[in-house]
Amino acid sequence: MKGGKLLIFSAPSGSGKTTIVKHLLEQTELNLAFSVSATSRPRRGKEKNGEHYYFITVSEFKKHIRNDDFLEWEEVYRDNFYGTLKSEVDRLWAEGKNVIFDIDVAGGLRIKKKFPEKTLAVFVKPPSIDELKIRLKKRSTESDDKINMRIAKASVELATAPQFDKIIKNYDLDTALGEAYELVADFIGLSNTDTIANKNTKE
Repeated sequence: MKGGKLLIFSAPSGSGKTTIVKHLLEQTELNLAFSVSATSRPRRGKEKNGEHYYFITVSEFKKHIRNDDFLEWEEVYRDNFYGTLKSEVDRLWAEGKNVIFDIDVAGGLRIKKKFPEKTLAVFVKPPSIDELKIRLKKRSTESDDKINMRIAKASVELATAPQFDKIIKNYDLDTALGEAYELVADFIGLSNTDTIANKNTKE
C-alpha cells in the first residue's frame, strides 16, 4: 500500500469529531477523501450503505477478518464490529487523495502504528463527561443503556489521548475547526500562500 497522507480523527462518541471531519472535507484545497468504515451494526435513520458505512453481516465481517482484509478492526460491543477495509484506502489513494478517518480510538492508534510516517492522529477532547452525556441524549438515536455504555467507554478512551500526535479541545466549535484545519494543512504540506489563494478564489 502506498499513496497520500492519512488523517485520523478519533474521540469518544459525542465529542464533535464527525462535525470536524465534515468541515475539513469541504475544504477542497486539502484534497481529502473520507474513508468509509465497515460495520456489522444495523443502519440508523437515513444512513446509506457506502456513504456512511459499508453495512455487512456479522458472518461477512468475520470472513473479512479471516481473509486479512482489514487495516484495523474492533468488536466494540458484542457482535458489533467496526473496521477499515484495505481496499477502501487503496481506492482513495489511487484517486490521488489524502485519506481522512472518523474512527474509534483503538482503530486510529492501530493505523498510526502501521503507517507512522504517513499518519497524523488527532484526538478530539470533549469539555467533560457530563457534556458528552447531554450531547448523546440530544441525538435521540440510542437507548439509555447504550448511552451509559458509551459514557463508560468514553472514560477509558480519554485516557488514551496522550498516545495521539495532537489533541484538540472541542470547547468552542469554531476554534476547534480552525485548529483542525491548521493541523491538517501543515501535515500535508499546504503552504499559507496556497490557503490564501484558495480562499480568495472562493470569495
